[in-house]
Amino acid sequence: MLAVGLLLNSFYSVAQNTTFTHADTLRGAITAERAWWDLTYYHLQVKPNAADSSLTGSTLVQYKVLKPSQVIQIDLQEPLQVQKVVQDGRELKYKRDGNAFFITLNKEQKTGNKESIEVFYSGRPRLAKRPPWDGGVQWVPNGKGNTIISTSCQGLGSSVWWPCKDHMYDEPDSMMISVTVPANMKDISNGVLRSVIDNDDQTKTFNWFVKNPINNYGVNMNVANYESWDEVYKGEKGDLPVSYYVLPENLEKAKVQFKQVPMMLKAFEHWFGPYPFYEDGYKLVEVPYLGMEHQSSVTYGNGYKDGYLGRDLSGTGWGLKWDFIIIHESGHEWFANNITYKDVADMWVHESFTNYSENLYTEFYFGKEAGADYVIGTRKVIANDIPIVGTYGVNQEGSKDMYYKGGNMLHTIRQVVNNDEKWRQILRGLNKEFYHQTVDGSQIEAYVSKHAGRDISKVFDQYLRDVRIPVLEYQFKNGAMQYRWANVVDGFDMPVKVQIGSGKDQFIYPSTDWKSVKAKGTTTMKVDRNFYVESKLAKS
Repeated sequence: MLAVGLLLNSFYSVAQNTTFTHADTLRGAITAERAWWDLTYYHLQVKPNAADSSLTGSTLVQYKVLKPSQVIQIDLQEPLQVQKVVQDGRELKYKRDGNAFFITLNKEQKTGNKESIEVFYSGRPRLAKRPPWDGGVQWVPNGKGNTIISTSCQGLGSSVWWPCKDHMYDEPDSMMISVTVPANMKDISNGVLRSVIDNDDQTKTFNWFVKNPINNYGVNMNVANYESWDEVYKGEKGDLPVSYYVLPENLEKAKVQFKQVPMMLKAFEHWFGPYPFYEDGYKLVEVPYLGMEHQSSVTYGNGYKDGYLGRDLSGTGWGLKWDFIIIHESGHEWFANNITYKDVADMWVHESFTNYSENLYTEFYFGKEAGADYVIGTRKVIANDIPIVGTYGVNQEGSKDMYYKGGNMLHTIRQVVNNDEKWRQILRGLNKEFYHQTVDGSQIEAYVSKHAGRDISKVFDQYLRDVRIPVLEYQFKNGAMQYRWANVVDGFDMPVKVQIGSGKDQFIYPSTDWKSVKAKGTTTMKVDRNFYVESKLAKS
């Protein structure tokens, strides 16, 4: 998800909630009624009705039994209602607990068996109030008698518009999405279009198949009278089908602006490895909100302007060299859709790396110093209010600093690695090691430490779990500079590059104890700007 400057202040709380409800646990925990089964496949069938902003449909849920149990949890958010649940042709009993439905299965669930249920539902889903930050379903009249319909639901969860196992730890291996719309409209969803069926009631059903695992909030429905065109990108894994869907009035502008997509693919395949969903293609789809990282169906609403709605978030000028939404939301194909957090408390895995991808894109086309300028320029919007890592098991995100502070953390770690090719291979290695997987943040931290050749666990602790910025304290005595880290977690010992006097840049290795280095004839020291730290002359 994108998040920027002042917009974030209305989306995230500035103080971390420490009081959680039963509903928070049902939503955010791997409950007993979720843990016993492995999700393997969905077939979502849905028909939106613009006349009354309602949905009707069903979800076929296929799963493998991991251990015997007779109660299964499926999530569907109010005010939507489950109409019935069926297994092997028999209706099942269920009870509702807020947004969770606990369904009693009649058939004995035996370990290793493959089973399925189908959940039928209807109602008026929650309206998106401020998508994508406060999401749901958006219904926008186009002034020509039609309604543009779009979905966005990160954090909120896909159960806001369809019944599912609404927890990030478990993804289906594949999925079919069937959306029925008026005959003069089109639905664009994830994956590859298998077929379009003409129905007898002046509607069409668009059947999209997703061959790869997909996270729940990545599933989307976009309904409009789209114009489209296609191209093939010659990428690291061969031919990647690329498609664009825009409103007719924006076709010519889009054909110019969207030329940045192949540029993005070239840069990100260089840094992160092959695009993770060649089998499902890449689509960029115009929507009435700013945009979102829906897997293989990235949505776009940046007004066909470079920057973020025409603004440079870094204040350096480099952010006006490219379209923020194309770059940022597409970066999530690697970090969010390929590598997906198991718990939203680790949302930094998505947002820190994707924020950092903006820096890497800038570097790829405009040089290393330009990329550094960009990421350093974003420090002015870091709040250092609450930790970046949230609370596990209750569907709670951490601080908005997961974006800009997280990006600067990764830029700092790159300096510690001090080998650009090794760093690039770490980024590519992450996408290979955790290909199409859900992860804990600790797995990402451990991988980076292992392949950096240095334990940087305390660096992660400092920037992810603490709000303090490290301070390099220093003083000059008897021809030497004494130095140490202050304002840090226990055991913090990150190397840092400095210039002492007019000398060459050099690494020093502070800890929380005083150390010294020769510094004859000078009383000045400057920290390399690429390290997100502060420095302070210590009092004698």
